Amino acid sequence: MRMLSVGNMYPPHHLGGYELIWRGAVADLRQRGHEIRIVTTDYRASAPDPAIEEDPDCHRELRWYWRDHRFPRLMPHARLRVERHNQRVLERHLHEWRPDLVAWWPMGGMSMSLIERVARSPLPALAVVMDDWPSYGPLVDAWQRPLRGRPRLGRVAERLTGVPTLGNLAAATDWTFISETQRRRVEESVGVLPDATIANAGVDGALFRPADEHPWRWRLLYCGRIDPRKGIDLGVRALPLLPAEAALRIVGDGDEGHRAELISLARELGVAERVRFERVPRDRLGKVFAEDDVLLFPVRWAEPWGLVPLEAMAVGMPVVASGRGGSGEYLDDGANSLVVDPEAGPQALADALTRLAHDETLRRRIRAGALATAERFPDNLFADGVERAAEAAVAGR
Repeated sequence: MRMLSVGNMYPPHHLGGYELIWRGAVADLRQRGHEIRIVTTDYRASAPDPAIEEDPDCHRELRWYWRDHRFPRLMPHARLRVERHNQRVLERHLHEWRPDLVAWWPMGGMSMSLIERVARSPLPALAVVMDDWPSYGPLVDAWQRPLRGRPRLGRVAERLTGVPTLGNLAAATDWTFISETQRRRVEESVGVLPDATIANAGVDGALFRPADEHPWRWRLLYCGRIDPRKGIDLGVRALPLLPAEAALRIVGDGDEGHRAELISLARELGVAERVRFERVPRDRLGKVFAEDDVLLFPVRWAEPWGLVPLEAMAVGMPVVASGRGGSGEYLDDGANSLVVDPEAGPQALADALTRLAHDETLRRRIRAGALATAERFPDNLFADGVERAAEAAVAGR
């Protein structure tokens, strides 16, 4: 099968784990004999991961509406330039490469007109959804936003510019979701998707293997995108409530503004010397999980899936998490993790960590449950689901 794989950020120029899941699926599907061409934006990370090589047949040509964690206002002529450029890029790849299927990956901040263009053709499409882009994508698309709910204006704009106006997104493509939680969230915005499938992401067994147990040393870890929704501040606020030797390592990249806020918070609380920020190549993350004592995942929002806790669990690392979103589908309080309500504040997080520190039997039980849980989600699980959904989309064209 020949797939045209389209999305907003592709490693090594990316910010978080969902782009890495995309890249892993592409590699797996290519190994199975599928031909995949990647078309993504011209975004360039300031510090791309040196452990990730550029993929073959990856075209960084599209333009999008996102810049530095914001969506700046653009004048109408600037929006039209973006749309016409993106339409030309898509048309060229469709004509030159002649794919059997177009797969939409992370499309937040992208031109929704691309989806509409393919929807009006005989070419099948599959949306692989790992975040809320179907819900917020039409709202941050600076071209489509003024046309929402105004079909007459949309028809006029399309006649004048040639840029397709987004119609019924639910019917524009087939759908597969990274979790049942994410499917339900998107259905609240686009409508019921009765034929949608689920493809859970799994753990790369080559990178994340069981590590030896070690004594508790109060080494706390957060790993992932730096974002206010992740609840990292709860880890910082919990430090004054814990023994003086407790330290928090924050591994990841993302919103530099929020990073500055976390540094300022640590200073205010008098724990700045106990908080450390790092950027670690992905091929070293397994070692990071093996070095520290516990992973903090106190997300405040409904995380679509949450692969990082599963990766830590595969190493045998205890996880203290909120269980919000997709991670709630595999986290089991007291059996493979400890689940803490982030609304209960830093004291609840500190209490859970203290409980872990003082109860070796609990830590061993959680470790055993975590390892067993991770085994249920092998690294080929996601690609299996995407492949089935893609084949069904092509068969039903």
